[in-house]
Amino acid sequence: MTTGIGDRVPRKEDARHLFGKAMFVGDIKMPRLWEAAFLRSPVAHAKIRKIVKPAGLESQVFAAEDMPDLLPMRARSTLPTYRISNYPALAREKVRFVGECVAICIAPTRAEAEDIAERVELELDPLEPIICAKDALKPDAGRIHDEWEDNLFLRTVHPGNIDAARQNAAVVIEREFVTARQCMSPMEGKGALAYWDARADQLVVYTSTQVPHLIRTGLADFLQLSQGQVRVIAPDVGGGFGYKCVLQPEELSVSWVARKIGRPIRWTEDRREHLVAGANTREHHYKITAYADATGRLLAMDADVTVDIGAYSVWPFTACLEAAQAGGNLPGPYVLANYSCRTYSVATNKPAFTPYRGVARPGVCFAMELTMDAIARAVGREPLEVRLENLVPPAAMPYTNVTKKFYDSGDYPAAAKAAADMIDLMSFRTRQADARAQGRYLGLGLSCFTEQSAHGTKVFASWGLPLVPGYEQAMVKITPSGSIEVRSGNQGFGQGLETTLAQVASEWLTVDVSQIKVTMGDTATTPYSTGAYASRGMVMAGGAVSKAAEELARRVRIHAAHLLQCKPDNIVLRDGAAFHGATSVTLAEIAYAWYLRPDQLASDVNTQGLEVTEGYKPDVDSGVFTYATHAATVEVDVETGQTRILDYVIFEDCGRRVNPLILEGQAYGGAAQGIGSALFEEVLYDSAGQPLTSTFADYILPGPAELPQFRLGHAETLSPYTRHGIKGVGEGAAIAPGGAIVNAINDALSPLGVEINQIPATPDRVLAAIIKSKGRERSAA
Repeated sequence: MTTGIGDRVPRKEDARHLFGKAMFVGDIKMPRLWEAAFLRSPVAHAKIRKIVKPAGLESQVFAAEDMPDLLPMRARSTLPTYRISNYPALAREKVRFVGECVAICIAPTRAEAEDIAERVELELDPLEPIICAKDALKPDAGRIHDEWEDNLFLRTVHPGNIDAARQNAAVVIEREFVTARQCMSPMEGKGALAYWDARADQLVVYTSTQVPHLIRTGLADFLQLSQGQVRVIAPDVGGGFGYKCVLQPEELSVSWVARKIGRPIRWTEDRREHLVAGANTREHHYKITAYADATGRLLAMDADVTVDIGAYSVWPFTACLEAAQAGGNLPGPYVLANYSCRTYSVATNKPAFTPYRGVARPGVCFAMELTMDAIARAVGREPLEVRLENLVPPAAMPYTNVTKKFYDSGDYPAAAKAAADMIDLMSFRTRQADARAQGRYLGLGLSCFTEQSAHGTKVFASWGLPLVPGYEQAMVKITPSGSIEVRSGNQGFGQGLETTLAQVASEWLTVDVSQIKVTMGDTATTPYSTGAYASRGMVMAGGAVSKAAEELARRVRIHAAHLLQCKPDNIVLRDGAAFHGATSVTLAEIAYAWYLRPDQLASDVNTQGLEVTEGYKPDVDSGVFTYATHAATVEVDVETGQTRILDYVIFEDCGRRVNPLILEGQAYGGAAQGIGSALFEEVLYDSAGQPLTSTFADYILPGPAELPQFRLGHAETLSPYTRHGIKGVGEGAAIAPGGAIVNAINDALSPLGVEINQIPATPDRVLAAIIKSKGRERSAA
């Protein structure tokens, strides 16, 4: 069995998870360890009048006034019109959302710490909350941040001339689309354990994060320490999805208290905390006007995109990222010559917006794909035909689109046709007509997208972010026993990175992955990396490991050639050994000579040894583009509004597939999350800003009974700009389900004149649309 690139290798990390041997933040045991709980704001907007600590427990309660040397998080950006917010670890002067941290309480157990938090008296002067972006934009709206002129973090404009299209278009489509606010709901919530290591003169922080090196930078900056005084360790991480790629206020508070009192302090997020204070993603509003000719070919598009950012700008990715991504990615995989777009990043009294799997693209894909179906209905053509009319053709690759996205390679029309063939579009139309004759409502929907992955230096610099990724570092080493060590500053949190990085090393060194140990997530022992986000793990970390392993393989050939008395070019590596014809020497024997018997080495031996650190970024670092088409068939019960998914197919192209088994798992998981967005997940608030979905009884996640049996198809168009032609794929499958499923619902209900333009498409929402449509019919009659 081979274990290199392209092989279906079972995940190395699964054994410790399945047998209960994993080590998460909550599993760590340490002498003198105390637990923390937070007093959180019970209201959405208020001035803090007084915080009274319980008598006799003052030394176990800390508020902002106790931490004068702890700086607020300030996520800077160089983008014009951007406003910085001061995001305090503990609220100062005002609270700005329900669940904002006000005080940290510590005790030997979590239960005792929670009891102390309940005894803290918090006196507030309520202020009028601003709960929706539309209200926040009104001229007479109050201010989330008193020093601001209005409630906008950022306003961007993509200018475009659409006058000619407006004059000449045979079809004009005007629509508004809405996506709900969501919680990311990783299996493991946030968590941090900090202590001061007096011997090393260093703050050590175990934290459930995707980006340990970035977190070290943030902790050092805001705690006013040098980065050499901070060590961050990410142990096993139970899911991230973007929720854990920013500096958390709790990480700062826990770290400050641990250093202050000289004992280890741990906090782990419970599920209610997550559903209240972590309701921080996906909430978009689109107003779109699309212009097309009589065949459905797009001529131009004009758009206004509003994103409800919440109260603060997160560090380091800022409040800019979501709306900037939305405006830049709205054209999707289509040829669009004329495009005008304005985006608004709006402050409200909600938790601070955080990048979530797909980052803006689930929203823009939903809006664009529903627009494409609306155009198809207007011109009387099959939605697939209209897409084929507009998708970037393979002959145009590489293609720079209207927003300067550089599509590196692929055949977008072929993916759309493949998905339609997999779901058997033509025979479905026959089944659909038969079902309608029986009073049943079946529908089919398509959704096409591109996923920009492994965004590089140029992209992040153009967004004006405070930290810009550069060369990804990795180290590969042959140990004295001949096994392989790989060290990467990237981080695994369920995506199988330990396995796939080992496969890349195995590709060059021909050692079985069982003999390759991958270490990640410790700033003291791994090379620098900005971490795991933007589907960059295999492109960037994989590229760095590949480059280091290639150089190490070259050195192995040199040493082997001396031992076998031949030229390095005559050495062939296979099965963990170096061969010259029928003779061979194992990597263990080469390592033994290097480490323990240097008398066996050549007199002019290369002294660089059997340990290589390399840096890597792609030849074109504006990102590489995975793409896919999803297709879904559904049945809608017009009496209840219930939607049942009958079939769901995904046809994707992510370049070279390092591990098809893991890739399939990524597709299943991403599509499941996308179905949650499409049909189930929605954070609701009352008029006072109180969350109404703070338990899983109210915030609904899809389970096995709600998910279809996914069917997958793949193409493999290699990127010409990355090592091995790899593209990122971690986020892609979460992008398209909203468009595919709601297009299918609208197709099913088209005889009733129903069109759903908001997700989740809950039974109540679908049924209300059906009733409204029937009311229009009665009024017309």
